[in-house]
Amino acid sequence: MQNSKIKNLKTKKKSVSLHGEAASADTEAAQKYPETFRHMIEEKGYKPEQVFNMDETGLFWKKMPSRTYIMKDEAKAPGFKAQKDRVTLIMCGNAAGYMMKPGLIHKSANPRALKNKNLLPVYWMHNAKAWITKVLGSNWFHQCFIPQAKEYLHNLGMDFKVLHIMDNAGGHPLDLYYEGVQIEFLPANTTSLIQPMDQGVILAFKALYTRNALQRLVDAMDTDENFTLEGYWRNFTIATCLSVIQTALKEMKKETLNACWKKLWPECVHDYKGLSPEEIQHEAVDKAVTLAKILGGGGFEDITQDEVNNLIDTHSEPLTDQDLLELTESVSEEEKEETDREEEEQEQGLTLERLSQIMRTAKELQGMIEAWDPHMVRALKVNNGIDAAIQTYKTVFTTMKKQRQQLPITMFLKPIKQSQHETPPEDDLSEDTTETPEE
Repeated sequence: MQNSKIKNLKTKKKSVSLHGEAASADTEAAQKYPETFRHMIEEKGYKPEQVFNMDETGLFWKKMPSRTYIMKDEAKAPGFKAQKDRVTLIMCGNAAGYMMKPGLIHKSANPRALKNKNLLPVYWMHNAKAWITKVLGSNWFHQCFIPQAKEYLHNLGMDFKVLHIMDNAGGHPLDLYYEGVQIEFLPANTTSLIQPMDQGVILAFKALYTRNALQRLVDAMDTDENFTLEGYWRNFTIATCLSVIQTALKEMKKETLNACWKKLWPECVHDYKGLSPEEIQHEAVDKAVTLAKILGGGGFEDITQDEVNNLIDTHSEPLTDQDLLELTESVSEEEKEETDREEEEQEQGLTLERLSQIMRTAKELQGMIEAWDPHMVRALKVNNGIDAAIQTYKTVFTTMKKQRQQLPITMFLKPIKQSQHETPPEDDLSEDTTETPEE
């Protein structure tokens, strides 16, 4: 049964992709090039860890199947539609199965949802149309690809000798150069047939993205007593999108990524025992349908596998001229709103007070787990995990506290309720007695 479903998925994938690039693919060139590629690998002595491929893809990050009420209601509303808010992802990995932190091109340089956030799980770039240009492609190569490749190979104790494979898409600069890096362009019209990133990696990622976006929706419904579908979706920001992207990429197994090089470089693919990209996509789509039924309303309950697959396919559709115009205008509107809000901004980021609150909350959570879970071994395991996870914040707290010379004692202490007849004690405040969260 599973094999027949995978076969149907492959057939559907082929029928859908018979547009644009796949329809004009040069089969003869794609059959001949792997032999040329193998000779180049042998001549230069490249290892799988040193051979990389990149490709970009569109992602409509706030889009669900069209039958859902949130999409239907949005379609009726005037102005720019969030379901047409597209980002471009630059995905890059090597023949050993390592995936780099992706590049992401957004319409805004600093959207409100990412205010005061750094160390993002993507390399952030922007232009008004949210698509790759030669300038952005060059920036990604020098500022994202080179540092990551250097660090990766250094950690493996390998020489910085890199073969970087690309197709000849319009946004890819043709004059890239960096010492130790050889740039190789695939023959024209062979991308859909032999480029590793196009052999199911990108489609599998988009299926995982859809499934994880739905999983977050279901989790919110389970944990928020005041949950509404419209309210949750309104607060699904680009920051949420980045978290979903990171989760989806982490689920891409090394063995799966390695297997996608089979058509271009079959000698580097090991005995494959994991799930193929098609199987990953199929499982993710199945799970997405299950999650939609759990939501049980808003048009989600009747979603089918075909509808989820169609949603995944639409990420590759180009925006119309009208869509691009509205997308560009929406950037100006957001920038104006941002300016209007700046004076109302309150302090953002981590402060000593907020760090202390985080750690107090963690302690309270550990107390609940210890008190309520009858399975003591399980409770200890979870609480130990919380201790390990929170240690980074404890270190930051200690560092920030040292930078502040005098702190009032009340800063980190919870207020204590006193009876009307109780006289407060006279505290000696000559020493700093600020409570430091337990190490």
